[in-house]
Amino acid sequence: MAGTARPDAAAKTARTVGAARAAGTAGPAGSTARPPGRRDQRRPGPRAPRPQTSRGPHDWFAERLLAVISGQRPVHSLLGLTVGPAYDQLVGLAPAGPLRSRLRPVLRRCGRFHPGPGVIEAFARIATGDRISAMAFRLEQGPDLRWRCAAVEIRGPLP
Repeated sequence: MAGTARPDAAAKTARTVGAARAAGTAGPAGSTARPPGRRDQRRPGPRAPRPQTSRGPHDWFAERLLAVISGQRPVHSLLGLTVGPAYDQLVGLAPAGPLRSRLRPVLRRCGRFHPGPGVIEAFARIATGDRISAMAFRLEQGPDLRWRCAAVEIRGPLP
């Protein structure tokens, strides 16, 4: 008789579930609180909260500006994201390639300062091999609440 349970196995299962309910260890729908055969009472503890990394618009812009200045992206990729002389500054910086080299530049740290509402003045440290450069830029929030780059400056490599 394939597919039918033996009466003594069903009785044993019923006794096990009944004993678990009596002991208070049965979960929903008659399941036991631990896997069959496990005898210890340990439970996984609460998980530690993940550290929150607050990535703001300055981080996003730092990555995009670095890609343009190092020659990885074209200048016109930031056309709608710049205002005033910032686009002209990028057009002048990109061909000169202050961060162009055989090694790919890496964004090491990006920080910000809020001098007033709707304005972020940010800085970034950029490593190219063992050389460190600095980039400063200003972001302004428009009436449509979108951030746009208003100025860019590069210095480096630093000793």
